[in-house]
Amino acid sequence: MPRTSLSALCIVVPLALALSACGGSGKPDKAPAKNQAKETAPAGVAHQHTVLEAEIAARGGETRVGEYRIGYIVEAAEPWFHPEHGKQVNRTPAKDETHHIEIIPMEAKTGRIVPDVPIRLEVVDKDGKVVQAQDLNFYYAEFFHYANNFSIPKAGTYTLRATLKPPTFLRHGASGEKPALSKAVTATLRDVELKPES
Repeated sequence: MPRTSLSALCIVVPLALALSACGGSGKPDKAPAKNQAKETAPAGVAHQHTVLEAEIAARGGETRVGEYRIGYIVEAAEPWFHPEHGKQVNRTPAKDETHHIEIIPMEAKTGRIVPDVPIRLEVVDKDGKVVQAQDLNFYYAEFFHYANNFSIPKAGTYTLRATLKPPTFLRHGASGEKPALSKAVTATLRDVELKPES
């Protein structure tokens, strides 16, 4: 055997033995089991969903339509900021506005609140007459939602009919795949009690 090969062998063999000894038990490290990764969310995201679920339970309800889980919340008419001449200006509720009705479209399989959804909400009385219909605005609050103030003429039980058009955002995907959230849906939320709130 040539002298250089013997010298190299004298270095490589002890190094290999030392490296294998550093492994501890000598057994290969176990990879985390599939689907066992710990799910975490930033505190603000977790808080958003905690508050949302509590408000849906206390002041609203929900239904599932197509790829959506759609929640609603009914509150007293509310103020908000809107852009005017390059500034955010506070808008107080008009005197005849009685309720702030919120619709929260969530992707059913992920729970994510969906942005950029054109939503029209109709408030329908027990005789099937549309009392008021409005397009909803997208709001930044403790949780993102769509809403508007409504003028409900008298207390009673109503149906909320929310028509959601496909979101206007672009979608990643390959040719032949079905684009997510690409169909319009209508959610019918029955037996909604609208009593004087403000």
